[in-house]
Amino acid sequence: MKLLTGLVFFSLVLGVSGWFSFFGEAAGGAWDILRAYFDMKEANYQDSGKYFHARGNYDAAQRGPGGVWASKLISSVREGIQKLTCDGAEGSVAQKLANDWGRRGKDPNRFRPEGLPDKY
Repeated sequence: MKLLTGLVFFSLVLGVSGWFSFFGEAAGGAWDILRAYFDMKEANYQDSGKYFHARGNYDAAQRGPGGVWASKLISSVREGIQKLTCDGAEGSVAQKLANDWGRRGKDPNRFRPEGLPDKY
């Protein structure tokens, strides 16, 4: 009986810690997306949007499933806002491609524009 109680207790603890891990990854992933956005605004470099989208999603995905979830959620919300405001519809397909590219763990430098400072 004690063995069964112990197994149930440890499975509950491990399950709860898994959720804490997921939410930690999600928070870190959201921060990665936000940091890429701030870098994009700071750089103010022509045709660099796809690179920063790919980089933000890549960094978030490296954190784990929570980071991937956060990057998908943030991207969906941003795209929804763009549709409502009719802003940037022409670049939406290219941004989705860059988001998916980074989220799959592929190198975001594929979208890096020539001449973008090494700081980014």
